[in-house]
Amino acid sequence: MDAAEWLTQPFGGGNIDWASVPLRIVLGVVFIDAGLGKFRRGIDGFSGWLESLGYLMGRQLGPMVAATELVGGVLLLAGRLVSWVAIPLAVNMVVATYTNKVNENLPFQGSSDKQGYELDVVIVGAAVALIFLGAGPVSIDSLID
Repeated sequence: MDAAEWLTQPFGGGNIDWASVPLRIVLGVVFIDAGLGKFRRGIDGFSGWLESLGYLMGRQLGPMVAATELVGGVLLLAGRLVSWVAIPLAVNMVVATYTNKVNENLPFQGSSDKQGYELDVVIVGAAVALIFLGAGPVSIDSLID
């Protein structure tokens, strides 16, 4: 390996399959926590908040969002149907980011008293990456294929 290769690919080019493993584990934990949190704090409160924002069928939408996050997070963690599961999770985060942050005119990086939405954008980007990368080698999908 010459110096140029070492600088651009220090661990070799054959490791791209492993790129999705840390992404899906971290996102899986984040989404499991988000979904469980909505149920733990009381799904009626979250559903009522969605309804107060003007979302149609907010009462029905609340449990669907929480279940999508919880089940999607478990599937990401297990490495099952990752490319498909990442699609609704990415859409979920785009809507959540718009609803929670952009719609409130919050700054991208936040301020002294408000959290920004830069981390939300990172989560969307990671979910989109998983759509293209798939589950990777340490996953249920790799055992089935």
